[in-house]
Amino acid sequence: MTEYRPWRGVLVATALPLHDDLSLDHDAYAEHCAWLIANGCDGVVPNGSLGEYQVLTPEERARVVETAVAAVGGERVMPGVAAYGSAEARRWAEQAGKAGCGAVMLLPPNAYRADERSVVAHYAEVARSGLPVVAYNNPIDTKVDLVPELLARLHGEGHVRAVKEFSGDVRRAYRIAELAPDLDLLIGADDVLLELALAGAKGWVAGYPNALPASCVELYRAAVAGDLNTATPLYRALHPLLRWDSQVEFVQAIKLSMDLAGRRGGPCRPPRVPLSPAQEAAVRAATEKALAAGLA
Repeated sequence: MTEYRPWRGVLVATALPLHDDLSLDHDAYAEHCAWLIANGCDGVVPNGSLGEYQVLTPEERARVVETAVAAVGGERVMPGVAAYGSAEARRWAEQAGKAGCGAVMLLPPNAYRADERSVVAHYAEVARSGLPVVAYNNPIDTKVDLVPELLARLHGEGHVRAVKEFSGDVRRAYRIAELAPDLDLLIGADDVLLELALAGAKGWVAGYPNALPASCVELYRAAVAGDLNTATPLYRALHPLLRWDSQVEFVQAIKLSMDLAGRRGGPCRPPRVPLSPAQEAAVRAATEKALAAGLA
């Protein structure tokens, strides 16, 4: 019997709709999660960086997970459970399990530049929650790099089942496959989707499907199937937007594209500030070009 791996496919790191007073709009969030699934996405990832988890209260963060589960079912929800402390991250994983989620996504310790022993202990602690853990490698923001050798150790010791790879170094895909063949590689940055899909990725923790789900799903499916005749022109057309996923202002950019596509993007909580006029013009122009090309 084939093992079910809920982290495979297109899982959208969901943006979080806010009211004008910056309180959470749970009804809009539930509708957004359901809309993404209706447009071909396989699941959602609440409480990632795109979901602004760092500026949510514990009560808000828990309710976001519960809202997503109620909207699309727990098997389609893989929450981010990052926290400064391993015990707190484990509590978030346990909360996800109680809510009915099938897996969780976890950054390494990010309050300081952790050494390998600390990283292994961190993932071991959260794995004790009983839920499958997907590692999230984002050395740009966390200053901790889950290099292929460390990922192989984490997988070999049973602490992680997959990795969201955000380093941007597509060469790592082949080294990971050599060292840990059963560790699922997930595309972590939208602007290296084609390269990592061709390298054997089993999923995509995605940003821009928040605004353009159907075309992004079509791109992913074609890419993992090796259908370059379909994937390459789509990738070229979407890349002016996809590359914003790797910029500091990715949340603001994706929310603006959502607004332009007729979705509910809206504001961000501080300390994020609105895009500069030049940034807004660039995102607006790229989004309007994509919409005019029928990529919505």
